[in-house]
Amino acid sequence: MRNFILFIRRFFNLILFLILEIVCIVLIEHTNTLQGNDIISSANTVSGLVYKKQSDVVYYFGLRKMNDSLLNENAFLRKQIDSLHSIDTLKDSLVHRKIYPTDTSLHIVKFADYIYRTARVINNSTNATDNYITINRGSNDGIAKNMAVISGTGIVGRVEHVSPHFASVISILSSKQKVSAKLKNGTNGYIIWDEKQPDVLIMTDVPQQEKVKKGDSVFTAVFSIFSPDILIGTVVKTEAIKKNTMQQIYLQSSTNFHNLQYVYVIENKMIMEKKKLEDSSGKK
Repeated sequence: MRNFILFIRRFFNLILFLILEIVCIVLIEHTNTLQGNDIISSANTVSGLVYKKQSDVVYYFGLRKMNDSLLNENAFLRKQIDSLHSIDTLKDSLVHRKIYPTDTSLHIVKFADYIYRTARVINNSTNATDNYITINRGSNDGIAKNMAVISGTGIVGRVEHVSPHFASVISILSSKQKVSAKLKNGTNGYIIWDEKQPDVLIMTDVPQQEKVKKGDSVFTAVFSIFSPDILIGTVVKTEAIKKNTMQQIYLQSSTNFHNLQYVYVIENKMIMEKKKLEDSSGKK
């Protein structure tokens, strides 16, 4: 109590001044319309600025949660789209119709079942011969070696090493990577990295008779480790190889590896069945 009294005595003049100022403002606000409107307008402006700053702060700290939500939604939509690419609708043979004459329906044959998992990039290199990316998900999250990795705009690479909480992804910006690709007309080839330029890829094994224009898009092929029809890049230029009838197609990568923050790791739940069958066929 004694300290409070001392505080009042020490700052009495300042406290009295502030009280009188508040009284004057209230009186002006209620008795003089012009000045009162100015005061209310100024108060509203200040309040608006304060609320805006508060909203900006709340929005900033909520960005991560919002971003995670959008990534999960995109993963779900990608899975829905891939489900349309991973089935065939086939009619059975005449023999089948003779046995089952009333069966005229199309038969749906599924050859892939994709799961998308979101991950954040925590380390990334772009200037080595073989570039690697570290993501914040590992075997505890269902990540395994050789799973495909993509960004929101195109392919990224494949999982090379896995620990319980992290995974190392070998980027397509690597001498070790070779990706099956196709042009929009269905012509297949392979994608390799032009080591001289960090954002330029090369599509090889494309016949010279195939007409390719600048700006054409190149996508993943159905038999690559990636789900089909994921954008790889756009054509920058073509170059004929004189010693054979092939041409090289230079692409601008659709993924910006210099600003890569989030990725999707793709698991094909039917890949082991396919691989096991192919391995057993190769041993015979």
